[in-house]
Amino acid sequence: MRKFLTLEKWVNPLLFNSIETGSGQQSVTGVEASDDANSYWRIRGKSDGSCQRGTPVKCGQAIRLTHVNTGKNLHTHHFPSPLSNNQEVSAFGDDGEGDDLDIWIVQCSGTHWERDDAVRFKHVGTDVFLSITGEQYGHPIRGQREVHGMPTANHHNYWKAMEGVFIKPSMDPAKHDEL
Repeated sequence: MRKFLTLEKWVNPLLFNSIETGSGQQSVTGVEASDDANSYWRIRGKSDGSCQRGTPVKCGQAIRLTHVNTGKNLHTHHFPSPLSNNQEVSAFGDDGEGDDLDIWIVQCSGTHWERDDAVRFKHVGTDVFLSITGEQYGHPIRGQREVHGMPTANHHNYWKAMEGVFIKPSMDPAKHDEL
């Protein structure tokens, strides 16, 4: 199954607050179609700027995933998710600035995260894996699946980059030997 992260904007935050569990932060859901503009996330380094544009992402590297349309970071914390009672995954921060609970480790099989590889994201602060199972929301986001954190690595926590902008590393500028 293809899985994509979608950031769902809540028009009426009371709808989210009517769920008995959760933090009240913006929800992150999964969809099977990759052509949804809300499915685009930018890979960024930790707050120390350790991820240069165009540089391949290493397996084991700490990253932040920032939602392109809203500037919020993929985030998790010790709140139960509303449907599965796993760990809630939400979107947090403004303009790509959040906190230490926005940091994930890329787990992959080689040296670098390759475009067509399935990878896992393990949360640094809580040691859960970004996961999606079968729980689906009803109103107001019918058919979208709950994204949550699970404590064990399994088939529910593989993710794949399907489309987007992939920037090749820049070549060293040509050197000139003239004065």
